[in-house]
Amino acid sequence: LSELEALMERMKRLQEDKEDEEASQEEMATRFEKEKKESLLVISGGIFQFFLHFAALFPAFDDEIVSTDVSRYVEDPGFGYKDFARRGEDHLPTFRAQDYTWENHGFSLVNRLYSDIGHLLDEKFRMVYNLTYNTMATHEDVDTTTLRRALFNYVHCMYGIRYDDYDYGEVNQLLERSLKVYIKTVTCYPERTTKRMYDSYWRQFKHSEKVHVNLLLMEARMQAELLYALRAITRHLT
Repeated sequence: LSELEALMERMKRLQEDKEDEEASQEEMATRFEKEKKESLLVISGGIFQFFLHFAALFPAFDDEIVSTDVSRYVEDPGFGYKDFARRGEDHLPTFRAQDYTWENHGFSLVNRLYSDIGHLLDEKFRMVYNLTYNTMATHEDVDTTTLRRALFNYVHCMYGIRYDDYDYGEVNQLLERSLKVYIKTVTCYPERTTKRMYDSYWRQFKHSEKVHVNLLLMEARMQAELLYALRAITRHLT
């Protein structure tokens, strides 16, 4: 099977499995923990990552290796993404989305802090998440909801956010390794994204579909960051 046909077959099989039997809450929690730990081991693309690991062993070389391309445009060149937990830890922190959701908590708070911004953000999140032509490459009338949700939830998983009603086993079945590398790079280290990485996944898909992936990743990242920030503000206010 081609990459496209194999992906569509997995989507179909997942839908049939859902209809036959749903995973228990305990099984879904276990699958999330596994996916969360594995996301820490996903290395972002590009040879630059090798030099970063090398620099970690020899801190004196850090300043020589850090790229200056981006540092010209920011006040703090050392500011960047860090994994939410250390590798090798047995109990990684988890942000349960049900305890603090965008719909029930974040939306109303951000509207209080900045009038109407909540409506604008919510409209942006919904529009990007629901955007679809119901196509996959050359196939038409395809329901891509399962795939879109896997992309969105995988980004939140990388940030330690868990949805109790989502089976994270779907992530492993729908997102191949090269796509996970691309997702982590675009989401966490966008300056390292290359055309070769962009071309390495979903080769049969249209550019418009792959651009939609980028939009989903960026909106998922923004919502994850907002959830952490707004939860901290809520705790401070109460």
